[in-house]
This record gives sequence, C-alpha cells and structure tokens, in this order.
Amino acid sequence: MLKGIKKLPVKLDGKEAITIYKKLSQVNKKIGRLNAGLKNSIINSQILSLLSYNESVQSTRIEGTQVTFNEIMEIKEKKSKISWQQQEVMNYKNAIDYGFDALKSNTVISTRLIKELHRILMKDARGTTASGGEFRKIQNFIGPDNKIENASYIPVEAQQIDEYMTNLEFFINGTNHESLKIEETNENESTTENKIIEYINFDSDPLLRIAVTHAQFESIHPFLDGNGRLGRILIALLAVQEELMYFPLFFVSEELEKERIRYYNTLNATRGDNPNWFDWIMFFLHATEKMCDNFIQKIDNVEKLADKGLKICTTESQKSAWLATFQAPVITASETAKYIKVHPNTAKKSLDFLTENHLLDRDNSVKRNRKYYNYELLRVIQ
Repeated sequence: MLKGIKKLPVKLDGKEAITIYKKLSQVNKKIGRLNAGLKNSIINSQILSLLSYNESVQSTRIEGTQVTFNEIMEIKEKKSKISWQQQEVMNYKNAIDYGFDALKSNTVISTRLIKELHRILMKDARGTTASGGEFRKIQNFIGPDNKIENASYIPVEAQQIDEYMTNLEFFINGTNHESLKIEETNENESTTENKIIEYINFDSDPLLRIAVTHAQFESIHPFLDGNGRLGRILIALLAVQEELMYFPLFFVSEELEKERIRYYNTLNATRGDNPNWFDWIMFFLHATEKMCDNFIQKIDNVEKLADKGLKICTTESQKSAWLATFQAPVITASETAKYIKVHPNTAKKSLDFLTENHLLDRDNSVKRNRKYYNYELLRVIQ
C-alpha cells in the first residue's frame, strides 16, 4: 500500500532525463503541427466544440459512465431533466468552457479557480454535492472497495492539503517558492555511483510541468470526488496558460482511456517514498503524441468532409446549413434557423436538400421537430 507523496520538484536520474528530453522534443513538434492545423482550418470553432464534447465523454468514461458521444449530441440542447451520467458529461464541458474564459480574462490557474471548476463539475452529479468546491475534511483513499485496509493508495491527510496545493500552485504558474527547494545531493552517494541528478521544477519545459501537475494533483486528491475529471481538465487549461495550445484542446482522455490500466499503474508509481516519475512522464508524452496524431488526422478528415458538402451546395443558405451541422451534428430546422439566422422554412429546405444529396440523414419516424444527422462527421470525431 502506498501512502502520501513527496512535494515538488521531481527528481530524475540523468539517463532518464536524457531519454525524456529526446521524446519531449519530438512531441513538442507534433503539438506545433496540431496548432497550425487548427489555426488554418476554416471550421476550427466547430471542431473545437465537438472535440471538447468528445473529451467530456471520454474523461467521464474513465470514471465509469456509459454515455456516448452521439447521445450527448442528441441531448446537448435539451432543457429538461437528463440522467446523472449525462449531467456529468455536460458539467465537464461547462467546466472547460468556464476555465478557458477565465484564462482569457488573465486569470491564472489558482486554488480559487480549481475550487470553482470543481463546484461546476459536481453540480447535480453523483457523489456528494455538499462539498462541491471545497477541499475534503476527512481522509479518503483509492482502492477496490470501501475498506481502507485494501487501498492501493492513501492520499495526504486533510490538514496537509493546503500546503501541498500551495506547493503545486507555484509549480503550475512557473513561480519560485520556498516549498520548491531542491534537495541537497549526498556527495558520497553521488561520487560512488557517479550519478547525475536532474529536476523538473517551476522553470522546466511546460509540457513536463503539465505531466507532473496532473499526477501530483491526482495524488493530493484534494476533493472527496471528481479529482480524476478535474485533473484532466487542468491538463487542457494549463496547456493554454503556457501557450502550448491556442485553444483548450489538449485532450488526452481518449488515449488514457484506451490504456486505462497503464494510466493508473504509472500514475500510482509516482506515489510513496520512492516515486517512479520516469515511467509516468514517458507514458504521458506517448499519450500526448498519439493525441496529436489523432487530432491532426481528424481535422484533415473534417476539412475534407466540409469541402465535399460545400461543393454540392448551390445556395448560400444550403452552405450555411451544412456548416451548421459541424457545430451541431444532430440538429433540427428551428435550431439551424437560429444558427444561420434564416426563416425555419428556409432552414428546412436547405436541410432537406442536404438529405436528398446524401450528406445528412433525416429522422422520418416523426412529423414535427425532425432531427437531421451528420453521421459522417459523428464518425470522424469519435
């Protein structure tokens, strides 16, 4: 059983650091390519929204929900009661949007912002909502059941959370602090084993600090529930704050979910008295690289699909209606009319044209408020 964590910074063996820095260089180039692809896309705002919804689905799926991306596209405009699983997905998306807006107004990622994001995450969701936005006051643990003796990890005690979060907050924001001091090297040990020690600290490469921040936040486990989801949101927001990404699109949840056991194993290994940070950082860098490759391909496929439809359209309203489905792949005529600012009858005629030309599928089982589906786009995004 692992218990507690060491404060930051992170210590690495010199050989481990060299391997990490080589991989880091490759991944940062991929991130640059992804940024360029988004910046040059004619429909980047639509892609961003859809990928953000998909991230919300993938991240909550890691926690055990069974909601699908198509399902969220069906209910995202719904005003009536939705299931708690759907609510968690929508809360996740709302928290990302709130955090991004805060960063645009020059707010930094602080304990105050983290608590507000947690409050949004916990609204009408599972678990306790009474402590939404508040650090836990009791000991919690991570394990297969509700018995602490079977725990795989016991986080820091409740009374230590503030000092650990202060340490993390300065690390996140690239600011030196007394809590981020580097350990003094044992000269005898260093001479005997001829070791070179490297540190990941407040002034290290942003991507490395993002990797460390996620693991450290998960290990502090400051809230009773929602730590995993919030930790993954912080990845996306920190990438924006550090100007790695122009938009909150640093979404690795899909890759983490594909290798869930490896994710948890490498994360857990960073805990206790002898943390293994090398395996976690390498895993995170590999997941980031796969995410970039995946997103670059998705953006290219979405661009091709959009261009295919635009070539078929013959009027401006048809083109506008087609592009509206890239913001809402499941859409009605009245919703389309609002998006493109035309009369609902004009929107309906345009959607029907797109259906007749096999770009959309229409739900013919109902007579009113028929939904139109851009299935090709739904497949591309997932």
